[in-house]
Amino acid sequence: MDAKLVVDLLYWRDIKTTGVVFGASLFLLLSLTVCSIVSVCSYVALALLSVTITFRIYKGILQAVQKSDEGHPFKVYLDRDVALSEDMVHKYSDMALERLNVSIKELRRLFLVEDLVDSLKFAVVMWILTYVGALFNGLTLLILALIGVFSCPVIYEKNQTQIDHYVALVKNQIKDVVGKIQAKVPGMKRKAD
Repeated sequence: MDAKLVVDLLYWRDIKTTGVVFGASLFLLLSLTVCSIVSVCSYVALALLSVTITFRIYKGILQAVQKSDEGHPFKVYLDRDVALSEDMVHKYSDMALERLNVSIKELRRLFLVEDLVDSLKFAVVMWILTYVGALFNGLTLLILALIGVFSCPVIYEKNQTQIDHYVALVKNQIKDVVGKIQAKVPGMKRKAD
């Protein structure tokens, strides 16, 4: 998928396309909160099959009435090659393997306390996530993430100067607090900036 298409989708450049993608994704996630994934997949497949069968029968009747010879209405899609090439599979599996290896190395570094400060930061994040996990389940977090992905870029684009100003203030405050903590706790030296 082209990066420009993703950016255009997230910034609502084409409102119809973004609305369909956002609405369908949100509907799917909300459906998963009510039904199991097997049921949701089955219902989506049945709905799609109902539409295509109805359209095929409609076109068949229309061809019979008009005595035309247009052929199968989905002929264009049936003739397309949908097989995945070996090169594409290797490319994406190599990318996934590379990211997995980087993640494993980083987790090893954090869990085996190569850098005390980074491991403590990781511990704080995991501790915070225990509270997030107690408040929300995974689907709720996915729904919130989806809404955030489709709303935050537009909000930031419209209010960029104000947001940047407040983010800079927060960064300075965090930097000051971290500096004070590092100065007080023995063994926590500052990294060179």
